[in-house]
Amino acid sequence: MSLVGKEKSHVRLVFLGAAGVGKTALIRRFLLDTFEPKHRRTVEELHSKEYEVSGATVTLEILDTSGSYSFPAMRKLSIQNSDAFALVYAVDDAESFESIKSLREEILEVKEDKFPPIVVVGNKAESGGERQVPAEDALSLVELDWNSRFVETSAKDNENVLEVFRELLQQARLPGRLGPALCRRRETFPSEHGLRPPMNKTNSCSVC
Repeated sequence: MSLVGKEKSHVRLVFLGAAGVGKTALIRRFLLDTFEPKHRRTVEELHSKEYEVSGATVTLEILDTSGSYSFPAMRKLSIQNSDAFALVYAVDDAESFESIKSLREEILEVKEDKFPPIVVVGNKAESGGERQVPAEDALSLVELDWNSRFVETSAKDNENVLEVFRELLQQARLPGRLGPALCRRRETFPSEHGLRPPMNKTNSCSVC
């Protein structure tokens, strides 16, 4: 997958995957540094944020999609209008891993691209948690067979969440200079409680 080309000033990232795998949790962790353990059904929700980078405005959009397969037309439109894709499954749910395979095929068909910008995310990888999908199997399939990137995360423990977004932005050719701005995202993005959450090691700019 080539990253050669003009950097973009507007990028849309879309999160796809089965219901309950933690798509919304990953996005909320990134934007607000919060975690809600109770699953909330999502139909479609678009988050938009502007950053000033070297005097230019960069718009980042993050599309949170439904895990239901009852909206094929909506899903197709989401794929058509997006620049990079996070295919999310839960490491404790083998069926959700199978679902990302069909989602990838749909992306290839809609985008007419053999190597679309995809990051496969194995969420719910908390220490001591149950596991149905071995990391080695997922890594082999995604990086060797698909030529895409693979990251295991825990939205609950805030592990590797920033890494997912960094990989997506690199593949979407968003300017690398945006890294520090993303690390400062919580200074300007309103939280539900009107308070800026404290920065911790997993949220520090050292990972950008």
